[in-house]
Parts: sequence; C-alpha cells; structure tokens
Amino acid sequence: MGRPIDARGWVFEVRDQSRAHRERWLPIENLTSWSHNASENEETAETTSFDSKGWFEQDVMQRGGVIEIEGQWALDTHTGQQAEGQAYVDQFWAQRLGIDSRNEIRYRHDSQDLWVIWEATVTPDEQSGETNDKTSWSASFTQCGRPRYEPVFPHCKERD
Repeated sequence: MGRPIDARGWVFEVRDQSRAHRERWLPIENLTSWSHNASENEETAETTSFDSKGWFEQDVMQRGGVIEIEGQWALDTHTGQQAEGQAYVDQFWAQRLGIDSRNEIRYRHDSQDLWVIWEATVTPDEQSGETNDKTSWSASFTQCGRPRYEPVFPHCKERD
C-alpha cells in the first residue's frame, strides 16, 4: 500500500533566460499552495455513431495543462530585493509578449528523480494583503506543447 506524499514537498523552478550563456534554473520560494489541472485546454471530438450502439465515444484532439502557484511575496534578506524566482516571473517573464512570452517551468516532488518540464506562458496573478497579513504572491503557468522529462542530478553525493 502506498503512502501519501506531502504537498509541501513539491518544487517549482523557472528557467532564467536573461543569461543566455549558461543554463540556470531559479526556485520559486515561499509557496503556500499549488494546483495542477492536467485537463485544462483539452479538446475532444465526438466520434459516436450508429455503430456505437448507444454508447458515447470520443477522441482527444488536444491536451493541455495549467499550474497555479500561490505564496507569500519573498524578500532576499541579503540583497533586500524580491526573491530571485518570483522577481524573474514578475519583472522579466510576465513582461514579454508574442513569441517571446514562452519560457520553461519545471516541477517535481522531492521524492521523485525526474523533473517534468513545460514550455509555458505565465500569467501573473493577484497580490494582496490586509493589516496583519503578509503580502501574497501568485502566478499561473499554461502548458504549451508536450512536456519533457529530465533526471534530477544531485549537486553533491554523500561519501561513505
């Protein structure tokens, strides 16, 4: 029997396209909730005919997905600036239009050894707060094309 995994174990990162000379992924920090809708933007074609003998039939013609993440607006205590992953989404990616509006997001649970990588567009979502709240931060990522998968490589291995 399998064991449930903790929701807080999910990791989300965005590819930093501001530095074209090297691959760099930025973690999105201070998340408090997330959702993944694997059927968003799915389109089907009904294929029911007399041969179906009264049973509905369809073919999936298009797949899609959306990831929505929410958290607290995060401040890097060393630089005094917004945390790098959130700042990249807000100040760089979300400001791009047309063919430049696509970038990559990757995600996985810390118990998994594969990243799921989407080419996606981003929609910056609501930020808010009240007198005794922390400022919220959120964004939605819409999948563009087929996802790909890459192994997770640890930065260092423990020695025996």
